[in-house]
Amino acid sequence: MKKNIAVIFGGRSAEHDVSIITAHIPIIQSLLTMGSFNIYPIYISKTGVWYSNSDMINMDYFKGNFEERLIKKDIVNLSVNNGLSLLFSGIFAKSVNIDLVFPSMHGTFGEDGSLMGLLRMAQVPFVGCDLFASAVAMDKVLTKQVLSVENINIVPYTWFTKFDWENNRDDIMTKINNLNWPLFVKPVHLGSSIAITQVKDVSQLNNAIEVALHYDDKVLVEESVPDLIEVTLPIMGNDDLVLAGVERPLTNKFFDFESKYLSGSKKGSGANTQVTEIPANINKNLIDEVNRIGERTYKILGCSGISRVDFLINGATNKVYVNEVNTLPGSLYHHNWKKMGMSNVELVSKLISLAEDRFNSQKDITHTFKSDILSKMNRGNKS
Repeated sequence: MKKNIAVIFGGRSAEHDVSIITAHIPIIQSLLTMGSFNIYPIYISKTGVWYSNSDMINMDYFKGNFEERLIKKDIVNLSVNNGLSLLFSGIFAKSVNIDLVFPSMHGTFGEDGSLMGLLRMAQVPFVGCDLFASAVAMDKVLTKQVLSVENINIVPYTWFTKFDWENNRDDIMTKINNLNWPLFVKPVHLGSSIAITQVKDVSQLNNAIEVALHYDDKVLVEESVPDLIEVTLPIMGNDDLVLAGVERPLTNKFFDFESKYLSGSKKGSGANTQVTEIPANINKNLIDEVNRIGERTYKILGCSGISRVDFLINGATNKVYVNEVNTLPGSLYHHNWKKMGMSNVELVSKLISLAEDRFNSQKDITHTFKSDILSKMNRGNKS
């Protein structure tokens, strides 16, 4: 008997469109090839409405003004009592019990741990990192704070909130001016390089900060790395880890959103696969160091399922810095795993197995505690 699997994508996030791509390439494509699941695509609109329609299995559904095709009858409700169920209304009203969820929601309200919290409460297995690793990794500042305690190299930085910027600007500027320019200004909770600005002098700083604050209420300002070698390492596993290839962008400019997803990308490939080299043509000792630090970072943050660790290397000193950790790599970075000999179907199948293994291993954990505190409270309140 086929299991019911829900693929959840879209959402109230600046990475909404990237999420749709990841859901279809390679997740839904691979699930269709496997043929062992009933697939329930769940699309969350930019306004936060949940929809499900079998036509959404085809990515062509989301081309053009697809919002106009979203109709009231496609709205789906959830039940989280004794598992996760999809509740469909209308003439053909029905309830569908979901056996496993494959999250494909980049950014806020998904990858940041929000969705994982809902799925944990519903007691349903789900693919990818759990709540805690997702929440930490989504916050670039918190990630740096955790890793620095574990003596992982990070570039010098400062951070502040929107309130700080509006009320303590002079203090913030003092901290920023103590950094070595040029600088990068980043929204703390966004991915896909959205709203990240390289700032070469103070005249560009205010605008860069305003752009970041448009998308987030917390901003990171950090130093650039001279003689930069930028690499990334996808990693998969719960306890026993498998490392993909160390990947390097083949561009001298900042690897921004357009570079990652648009410039030269093959149709149907998801993330841009034409501007990187796998494995990176760098010193073997550097490859070994990236692998070592990547694996350690993955475990420090408590990642599981899959993640990608991004690195900055000073080409003159060979010093390796962890830049950030992405707990839902765009399109699962399937192009990299394919270079390592793993097909899309094998990748998706392995991630499903890891999700089920983690769920089963957590069943023996006790989450409640029996006490008589309430009965004592009642006796103490008697008049």
